[in-house]
Amino acid sequence: MPRSSLQTDSSAEPERTGEKQDESNFDGFVFRYPGRGLQPLINPPLSPVGNLKNLPRDQPDPGAVIVSEESSRARAAIGAFASALQAELKNAMQQGGPVNAIAVCNTTAMPITAEVSSEQGLMLSRVSLKNRNPANAPNDWQREILESFENRKAAGEELATMAWSEVAAIDGKQQFRFMKAIPTGALCLQCHGSNMSPEVSARLAELYPGDKATGYTEGDIRGAFVVTRNL
Repeated sequence: MPRSSLQTDSSAEPERTGEKQDESNFDGFVFRYPGRGLQPLINPPLSPVGNLKNLPRDQPDPGAVIVSEESSRARAAIGAFASALQAELKNAMQQGGPVNAIAVCNTTAMPITAEVSSEQGLMLSRVSLKNRNPANAPNDWQREILESFENRKAAGEELATMAWSEVAAIDGKQQFRFMKAIPTGALCLQCHGSNMSPEVSARLAELYPGDKATGYTEGDIRGAFVVTRNL
């Protein structure tokens, strides 16, 4: 499959604002938002490629501009998903601990993913080399990037900002692709570690008979967010 505009994206987190907002951390993101659940996102429109072709030589490369704009769109979508799921899991943990959180994640993660994808006009998903849900198994190119993330981690790169993007040519059309690594935090180990409670293990076996997403330690790459959008 031919690819173009291959980029490794390790930019910093979204810019902070002066507005006082709630702050929390989830899957390597620090989120600041005024309340729980999905928040309206304002995405700048993409600059038409045709208009960019005639820019003076000192202007940014059109392909780089598109990748930058699409990467910002992808990060915003990932942030909306993660903050909404975090709110659901936090409430579930308060009401019934990790066993309850597993059940809530099982029933809400996919609907939230679909909602964000529809609102943002893209396709959002999560994948892992050790997936829990069969729907989160990577395809060939996603597996390649997940493996490259492991190599980048071994070379000392920070997981919090580890990302990748490209524009790929598919059947004569262009598709933007973006992946961001998901670090394993301490709280993740309650459902993804090696020393889970018998109740958690039993619940996972019930809901995910083929579960492979255990045995992690803090700081491992647990998977990645994936965003694709046809250009």
